[in-house]
Amino acid sequence: MKTKPKGDFFADYNNEDTALIVNKGVEQPPIINPYVKSFYRKKPSLLSVDQYMEGITAGDTTILSQAITLIESSLAEHRELARKIIERCQIISAHLQSMRIGITGVPGAGKSTFIEAFGSFLTSKGYKLAVLAIDPSSERSKGSILGDKTRMETLCNDPNAFIRPSPSAGSLGGVARKTRETILLCEAAGFDVIFIETVGVGQSETAVHSMSDFFLLLMLSGAGDELQGIKRGIMEMADLIAITKADGTNIDKANMARALYTNALHLFPPTESGWVPTAVTSSAVTKEGLPGILQKIEEYFALVKGNGYYAKKRREQARFWMYESINESLKNMFYENPVIEKLLPEYEDSVLEGELESFTAATELIEKYQRAK
Repeated sequence: MKTKPKGDFFADYNNEDTALIVNKGVEQPPIINPYVKSFYRKKPSLLSVDQYMEGITAGDTTILSQAITLIESSLAEHRELARKIIERCQIISAHLQSMRIGITGVPGAGKSTFIEAFGSFLTSKGYKLAVLAIDPSSERSKGSILGDKTRMETLCNDPNAFIRPSPSAGSLGGVARKTRETILLCEAAGFDVIFIETVGVGQSETAVHSMSDFFLLLMLSGAGDELQGIKRGIMEMADLIAITKADGTNIDKANMARALYTNALHLFPPTESGWVPTAVTSSAVTKEGLPGILQKIEEYFALVKGNGYYAKKRREQARFWMYESINESLKNMFYENPVIEKLLPEYEDSVLEGELESFTAATELIEKYQRAK
């Protein structure tokens, strides 16, 4: 039996000899969306050092943010590019006399609310402000919310303010490892006031104190025995204590706390700078006390720049961060060594199984690293 050869279906049946007419129908769309590529952002290409510096010195916050991302990156190519940018920004920063202000406080003291209110007050007085907010990283997921900007809506829209939340990346006490380098970039971009906000009262304050000129401690009244609420080491570092939320029915408690802290500060030895720390009250809602805090800060900088302590402290900080950079570089060299990268998982498994002591494993790895160099 002969079969009819296959041909064009429409040519065979769409003719005058048959009543059967088959329409072609609607053309079917492609299975893959042709616009799918537009939904994916192209990976931004790296600029040259000159291009980054041109944008930073022009005050371009987009370029500034990209350069800060390079500093925070762990990629070797990014670190090398960031190092060159930092070196050039450091030359610019060395000729400036900015105000680096470390801000910390007990949980619930309203650090972000205070920074927005006080920052807006500073920009209204002609200052250019950069806020470096250190966000704690999760020890489990290693991620950070980086949500400080959401609580500073007014300051975010201020053209004279720049807010950069950074993850602590597991560093000691929640202080980001590259915060000091970020400060240099912000100063080169023209910001004359730098806020470094820490996670809270703890070991991070020591690191912030080593990169700031003025240390502002925010305290909350009515939360128990104020003099027991904070360690003496933090009190000794403070150049000014601000009792926050001094409004409404809390004014009397705030004034009482201010008196207690003022008396406590007088018990400490005289400061090397010659400055006498004190306590004040403030309110981010009513804006009361904010002009007084700015006045105290300006008086402090006038004093330390006049007696030479400002320059002396900057030199001591540079020495401190030289050693910190050495320690960081040595750590990176160790973990990035090919021999160590290969052996580390094996040693880690041996330690987890209890086959090898932690100190023995560390000693052997360091010895193998020294032989591999």
